[in-house]
This record gives sequence, structure tokens and C-alpha cells, in this order.
Amino acid sequence: MNNKHKYSQYFGWGLTAFAVVAAGILFYFGIDYMGKLFDTIRMLIGILSPFIWGLVISYLLMPSMVTYEEKMFDPLLEKLKKKFPKLKIGKKLSRVLAVTLAEIVLVILIAALIYLIVPQVYDSIATIIANSPSYFDSAYSSIDNLLRDYPVIEEYATKIFGNITDALTKWVSNTVLPGMESVVTNITTGVYYVLRAVYNIVIGIIVSVYILYNREPFRAHYKKFMYSIFSPKTAMKVNSALKFADRTFMGFITGKLLDSAIIGVICYIGCLVLKMPYALLIAVIVGVTNIIPFFGPFIGAVPSALLILLVDPKMCMWFIIFIIVLQQIDGNIIGPKILGTSIGINGFWVLFSIIFFGGLFGFWGMLLGVPVFVIIYTGVEMLVNRKLEKENIPTDPAAFVDLDYIDPETGELIKVEKSENEPDESK
Repeated sequence: MNNKHKYSQYFGWGLTAFAVVAAGILFYFGIDYMGKLFDTIRMLIGILSPFIWGLVISYLLMPSMVTYEEKMFDPLLEKLKKKFPKLKIGKKLSRVLAVTLAEIVLVILIAALIYLIVPQVYDSIATIIANSPSYFDSAYSSIDNLLRDYPVIEEYATKIFGNITDALTKWVSNTVLPGMESVVTNITTGVYYVLRAVYNIVIGIIVSVYILYNREPFRAHYKKFMYSIFSPKTAMKVNSALKFADRTFMGFITGKLLDSAIIGVICYIGCLVLKMPYALLIAVIVGVTNIIPFFGPFIGAVPSALLILLVDPKMCMWFIIFIIVLQQIDGNIIGPKILGTSIGINGFWVLFSIIFFGGLFGFWGMLLGVPVFVIIYTGVEMLVNRKLEKENIPTDPAAFVDLDYIDPETGELIKVEKSENEPDESK
């Protein structure tokens, strides 16, 4: 018996060692082929991108389509049925009209934005390029007049300017000129990506029509699949989590888009009143970058301020003051009214989620990082609270502020004993 016990013990050790070595080898090969795996994933995303666009468009249009169907076309068709009993009107007509109206509104909004904004933005950029020599001459004259009165500063500035000129000359000769051969290739690639994006959006709109029209069958197949792989209790929890994610995403995205549109309009009106140059271009920059939480206002203000600085340095100072006031109004009045008083997490985690997801996924990570982190944070918090409730431990964070330890036998919360001279942090 003793030999058998030793044999089984040695066998267990050997099996464990083999499993560790095998796992190490698999991990090594996994890292070695990670690049190929990511390339394959990117290729699949590129192939399926029209369908991804279709899902995104249908997700964004679903609330408006349901509203059109239930609040507008269903009552209208019911009245028509009562007036004309012989008229055969089915439920499908209401769905067709609702989907058509939702898609038409989307196309009109896109066309209106392109028609109203793109020509004026193009004219502004063309004007900046055409007037850039006079802007630089004006800036050079202002700096020259300033340095005449301060010879010491002029001496240092001359040295710095000479170093910058040498560095720019080397950069142009060593980097820019050799890279001019690839300009044609880059332009061709840019045109290809633009055409590809147009193709994806057009096919995405067509896909969204099928998804919106067949909303109930898609939902039925989804539920069938969920209940085939999960128990009814688990499926209910998964559905509840998905509904929470849907509310978080839809509320954040629609609220942020509305907030940014309002800020863009206010910025445009303010620039017109203050007679600032390139009012529409600056309003577009500020409005678009305002979609990004926390960093958006700064990202949009910097290039806008530089554009105004080239034309009028004094006006640039007024613009900076105007943007600071506008962002304070947005952060304290407009934003909280649209998005709610709080997104449910501390400001530190908002900053963390933007930096982390932005580093992983770029612009889209900065835009969607906050709602994604809210979902993750809420899920972890629910798991923690559930574990504490099973142990009959309070879930309120305030109960842990002065906690020293929890008695393992009685479950009593033992607080830190404070000296008489130690200040009370709870006050």
C-alpha cells in the first residue's frame, strides 16, 4: 500500500510537471504567433466591416424607428382602417414606413452636414494656406519689433532660431525630400481608404434596413441561442447585464453627441459675435473634439487657438478666455443636464479609462472607453457586493473607512482606535 501511495504521488508530480511544461510551450508559441493572430483578426474585421457598420447604424436608429412605428404610423394606419374598412393594411406597412423614415432622416442629416460644413471648412483651409506667407511675415515682424527693445533676449533668440533652422534644413534634406517618392503612393492609398469608407457606409445602411425590418426574428433567434447554452437563471442574468450595457452605451453616446452639437453651435455663435476668423472651422473642431471626455476641450482648443494666433494674437487671448468659459458652462450646466449628474464612477477612473482604452484603440477607445469601463466597474462591484453579502459583511464603502479588521469568529467590524489628538477624517 505504501509503495502504491508513493507511485501515485510520483505520478501526480510527473503529470503536474508535464502540464506546466506543456503550458509553457503553448504560451511560447502563442506569443510567437500572436502577430499572425492579430493580422487574421484585422483581416476578418476588414471583410466584415460593412456588416459592423450595419449593426452600428441599426443600433443607433433603433430607438427612432420604434418611436416612428409606435407613435406615428401605427395610430395613423389604425385611423385609416376605421375610415376605410375595406382597405387591407397590414402591420408590415407600418414597419416599412418607420424603417424608411429613419433611414431617410439619417441620410438627410449626413448630406446636410456635408453640404453645409465641408465647403466652408474647405474655403477656410484654402484661405489659411493662401494667407500663410502674410501670417508668418506678420508674426516675424511682431517678434522682430519685440526683440529690438531687449538685446539680451534677441541674442538668445538668434541662437535658438539658428539651431531650429539647421534642424529644419537637415530634416527637409534627410527626411522630407527622400520621402517625396512615396507621396503618390500615400495619395492613392488615401483615395482607396475614402472609397472603402463610402462603400462600407452604403452597404452598412443596406444591412441596417434588413436588421431594422426583421427586428423580432433577430431577437427571437438571439433568445433561442441564449437559452440553448445557458440555464434560464443564467440567461436572465446575462440579459439583465446586456440591457444595462445597452442603457449605458446608448445614454452616453446619444447624450455626448447632443452635448457636442450644442457646444459646436454655441461656439459658432460666440465666434461670430466676437468676430473671430474661421468661425465655422473652429466650431467644427471644438464640437467634434468635445465628443472625447475630459481631453476633448483641450484637444480642440489648441489647434483653434493657433489658427487665430496666426491672424490676430489679441483675438487669440479672447478666444482662450471664451473657450474656458464655454467649457465651464458645458461641464457644470449643459453636460450634467444631458448626461446626468454623474456617470457612476470617480473622476480618476474616467481619466484612467480614457488613457488606457485610448492607448489601445486610439480615437474610438477615447470615445467609448468611459462607458466600457463603467460596465466593467459595475460588474466587478456587483461581484464584490454579492461575495460580501454571503459573508454578512456590509457593502457600504463608508463602513470600511475606519475599519481595522473583521473578527473572524464574531464577524464584528473592529474600527481603528484613535488617539485624542488625532483628527477625525470623517468630519
